Amino acid sequence: MNAFALRLAIASAAFAGLAAVPASAHVTLETKQAEVGSYYKAVFRVPHGCAGSPTLAIKVRIPEGVVSVKPQPKAGWTVKTVKGAYAQPSTVHGTKLTEGVQEVIWSGKLPDEYYDEFVFQAYLTPALKAGQALYFPVVQECEQGVERWIDTGGSGGKPAPSLKLLPKP
Repeated sequence: MNAFALRLAIASAAFAGLAAVPASAHVTLETKQAEVGSYYKAVFRVPHGCAGSPTLAIKVRIPEGVVSVKPQPKAGWTVKTVKGAYAQPSTVHGTKLTEGVQEVIWSGKLPDEYYDEFVFQAYLTPALKAGQALYFPVVQECEQGVERWIDTGGSGGKPAPSLKLLPKP
């Protein structure tokens, strides 16, 4: 076998090996760290559907200490929020907040062969602890099946998107 044919055979074998690796992508945050006591733009990346099935809804649970949530509308999608009382009231720009958004839900259709991003803006209260991770559990509903990106403890489930909290300088 000549040198070119040998290189071609090695490259083909390597490519075939890569193709056999299962996809391990999951819902993630674009920006993975932010300062407490500041505004944060949460961009959730959804790289695939559920085992080939199109995504129909993305539901993001808002953790305690995240307030003033404002979701970004998406063309072709419906966005709604679920509101409730905060366990710990917060003051933002002189206004005491006792309730607000606890879940954001986008509904539409995202074919498995595409990815998309889902966005909201929020305030990270000073009550949050710098140095810790803040988790945003996500449920991805599909035409066939559901993916629950909700593991916050490393127990082997599908990991919830997380944000590392930084101290305010």
